[in-house]
This record gives sequence, structure tokens and C-alpha cells, in this order.
Amino acid sequence: MKFGITKWEPFKEMISLRDEIDRLFNDFFRRTPEDEMEPHGVWYPALDIEESDNDIKVIAELPGMKKEDIKITISEGQLVIQGEREFEKEEKDKTYHRIERSYGKFRRSISLPTEVEVDKVKANYEKGILSITIPKSEKVKPKEIGITVK
Repeated sequence: MKFGITKWEPFKEMISLRDEIDRLFNDFFRRTPEDEMEPHGVWYPALDIEESDNDIKVIAELPGMKKEDIKITISEGQLVIQGEREFEKEEKDKTYHRIERSYGKFRRSISLPTEVEVDKVKANYEKGILSITIPKSEKVKPKEIGITVK
């Protein structure tokens, strides 16, 4: 059995806690059932954030959107994904019994846990899934140190 030593990074845990608190508040203040009939509200797309030694990857669910309606920016350690999904077409002679899909503007702001190479960020949008790969700065990547035997 092999045991590894993991370096404790308290600030990384604080950023994760902050993101969880933000998510909790976003869920709590999300639209009420009365607001759901109003198609032009605010919504929060689901997203996953994963980190490896070399990069940070953000995956967001944005079904039914065109890539032209999505804007991605990185500034001062924050990744911001924003855009708007339009309500398809409201027809006067139809009665909607339920509208569960979200429409309107959205904005997700994510605190990046480390320094990144902003000029090397890549984004891909396919089948309603936005994938953003953010390479870490060379300064923060783990470095292997060779051992000399005498």
C-alpha cells in the first residue's frame, strides 16, 4: 500500500468554499415558480471545474445557445462566462401550461485558484457544452528536481 503526502493549501480551500457559498446563494435566490412563466429572467448554467498539474478546465452546460451569444473573459484572477438565451417565440394563441427551460441573461464568475496563461486559453462549444481549457502559469506548475548520486 502506498501513501502520499498532500500539501495543504488553505487559500485554495477558501476559494472553493467561496464558490460553494456563491452557488448556495445563487440557488436560494433563483427565480420563484411565479417568475418561471416570465421567460426573460436570469438563469445560472450548471458548470464543472477540474484542475490538473498543467491546467484548469471549466465545462458549462449551455444548451440551445449559439456561440455568438456567449462571451468569455479573464481578468484579475476571475473567469467570467456570460450571455443570453432568447425565448424561442411566444405565440398569442397558445397557452403555456409549464415553462421549465430557463431563458434570459446569465453571468457566471469563477475565481481561478492559481496564476494562468491568459493568452493560451482555448474554448470549444459543441452540442450545448462549453469547454474552456486554461493553462497554468509555468511559475506555478510542479517541477521535478533531479537527484545526483555521489
